[in-house]
Amino acid sequence: MADSPTHRVSLAAATAIVVASMVGTGVFTSLGFQIASIPSGFPVLLLWVVGGIVALCGAFCYAELVAMMPRSGGEYHLLGRIYHPLAGFLAGWISITAGFSATVALMAMAFGKYAHGIWPAINELTAGISVIVILAILRMCGAKFIERFHTSITLIKVLLIIAFVVGAWTFGKSNWSLILPKAGDQARVLSLDFASALFYVMFAYSGWNGAAYVAGEMHNPKRNVPLALTLGTLIVMALYVALNAVFLTGGDWKAMTLQEDVGRIAAENIFGKTGGSIMGALIAFGLLSTVNALIWSGVSTMRVIGHDVRTLGWLNKTNRKGEPLGAVITLAALALIILCTGSFDALLKYIQALLELCAALTVAGVVWMRIKQPDRPRPFKVPLYPLPPLIFICTSIWMLYSLWKKQPEETLWGAATLVIGALIFLLSPKKIPDNESEVVGTK
Repeated sequence: MADSPTHRVSLAAATAIVVASMVGTGVFTSLGFQIASIPSGFPVLLLWVVGGIVALCGAFCYAELVAMMPRSGGEYHLLGRIYHPLAGFLAGWISITAGFSATVALMAMAFGKYAHGIWPAINELTAGISVIVILAILRMCGAKFIERFHTSITLIKVLLIIAFVVGAWTFGKSNWSLILPKAGDQARVLSLDFASALFYVMFAYSGWNGAAYVAGEMHNPKRNVPLALTLGTLIVMALYVALNAVFLTGGDWKAMTLQEDVGRIAAENIFGKTGGSIMGALIAFGLLSTVNALIWSGVSTMRVIGHDVRTLGWLNKTNRKGEPLGAVITLAALALIILCTGSFDALLKYIQALLELCAALTVAGVVWMRIKQPDRPRPFKVPLYPLPPLIFICTSIWMLYSLWKKQPEETLWGAATLVIGALIFLLSPKKIPDNESEVVGTK
């Protein structure tokens, strides 16, 4: 059973999961694709502000739901409780395939790109494979060890980003006119290109719900999950806006356009080749905490699914020390397969479309539960309700519509993933918990 964790996750560690889940591939790799379709600094920087506001709205909504129904599993648990077990299973299936496995592969792909850019002798694919294998093995070293390891590398990553921003503003040559509003920016903000570019930004912010996946393993989840979600999102929003202001004002736009390693390219332009290589190495190091956070959250979610669905029971198998062997092996194997077969841009759009759909349905659950169970105790309530859920849902619909219009292939791959998940659910005997005393972390 996965319902009695021997080590409880602290507020600091949960906040580190949120921060590390967000600060990864997206912020260091997606700017090149944004400036390709929106060649103006002000609307691009505005993308990161809008993305932060939307993520914070989502965090508030998740906080209300998780405080009401504390259990590990994220959308798998929440959608199953709010709507129907099928909705929960499809969310869990998306988590297994796109949310964690594919995202781990994407992060490892970016790590390989950065490592190769700094040390050309390093093979990109080999570097990515090594990261997944090593961090999967470390996850088997026990929850207490992994919490300390993760909190430490996340703190180092945040300090490195702050150092980069301060150094760039102090010693670099920044052209601040590049992020000032200019003619045509209003039309760019209202365009489908802006909505499509927001996909990259929301991918960078994905992870704002990270604490929800380990809620059942936390100290006092009704209090600490809302705090972790809110604090983590605010910290990352500040880092992202500052970091992209540095990239836009100090980077070489032509060199960055349609490139994945924009962080290294911008750093070279600001600090010179040696300084850029050092910063690229630091960015590559920072990606390690993101992969680690995803493996941690993904394993927790997979164990809950394995506990509830007998066909997927191997996900909840442990070794003799009680470590999650089945979930770790499954997540690592899927990530390695995707890493060896996927392309960066298509993989990102496929992942974000499915995650955005799940998140929008979960946020809509706040409204549904307010109508369905208005008297249910709510340890945390969404501030300024109903504005945050409405902002999040409308933005998600706008983004999904833009993707369907501009890149229908990724939308079809997402639909195929849902169909496969529905077939597995219908053909599987289930052991879905009927009350909250059966669920992970509530005993």
